[in-house]
Amino acid sequence: MSSPPIWPDFRRRMLPIRILGDRLSRRLDGRALLAGSLILFFAIGLAGVSLATGYYPVTPAQVATAFLQPDTDVIRMIVVEWRLPRVGLAFLLGGALGLSGAIFQSLTRNPLGSPDIIGFSAGSYTGALAAILLLSGGYYETAAGALVGGIVTALAVYLFAYRRGVQGFRLIIVGIGVSAMLGALNAWMIREADLQVAMSAAIWGAGSLNGLGIDQLLPVLLVLALLVPPMLVLARPMRQLEMGDDAARASGVNAGRVRLSLMVLGVALTATVTAAAGPIAFIALAAPQIARRLIRSPGVTLLPSALVGALLLTAADWAAQHAFSNQLPVGMMTVSIGGFYFLWLLVREGRT
Repeated sequence: MSSPPIWPDFRRRMLPIRILGDRLSRRLDGRALLAGSLILFFAIGLAGVSLATGYYPVTPAQVATAFLQPDTDVIRMIVVEWRLPRVGLAFLLGGALGLSGAIFQSLTRNPLGSPDIIGFSAGSYTGALAAILLLSGGYYETAAGALVGGIVTALAVYLFAYRRGVQGFRLIIVGIGVSAMLGALNAWMIREADLQVAMSAAIWGAGSLNGLGIDQLLPVLLVLALLVPPMLVLARPMRQLEMGDDAARASGVNAGRVRLSLMVLGVALTATVTAAAGPIAFIALAAPQIARRLIRSPGVTLLPSALVGALLLTAADWAAQHAFSNQLPVGMMTVSIGGFYFLWLLVREGRT
């Protein structure tokens, strides 16, 4: 007499686990949607505040009028032509930094795995300095140098860290070493340059949105429109890689190809930010972790990280413009905020 099939019994036993997993997934998705909506609401509200405040303050009604009635020349010029491109750049570049940080923290499975720690931002700065100091390049030459420098640095870090695959901890250690060497090289290049050129390079290296307008906004918007869709396609394989290469391969994911594609996209995002505004620290490091705590997710997620990054950089740029008597580079403000963030994190970890 044949034994009864075991699959129906196995499926009955697994059904409660599947139902629990589906409920947990729906709960996390609902929490992520709510938190993302609130972050987006605050970011848009802060953008409205940035449009209304400045040396020539305008009311919210005047801000709305500038968009709805183009006949108001002075208000439209102040709001739409002067302030809107800067606010848009802060929002887009902050989102790009948040995405880049989420990618590298997921790949390395380490909260320190951000492009400004691994050295990709320093590589972009090296490329930009070479364009400024050696080629006397303008804005677009500097942007091209930043892109090339970031890509070359990422390739060097990847090759140095490759030992039958790339492990997250090894990638971070190699990246820290490469970042230190590039930092010394950057300091030497500025020291050897002419005073006027060195001053302009140092100011640009602080990371600043001062003087940027629609001519810089449109290329950034175009590049992000090309980079974000493939990144969203790779979001699910990225989460599967967090379980380990063997588990990812078992689920049909080509671990090496997905990891390399994500690295290229993350480096391109970092280089785009550096090319547009200079190296801006802290956002890529903190945004994914803040987003993870807000939505209480077990790992980093892309869209919440992008929204938190956009909110952080928009807030930092507003503070850099209005918190002091003189405007500061936004990179100085993000570094200052980053110090308080690390202090809070150390206190919190010490208590736990």
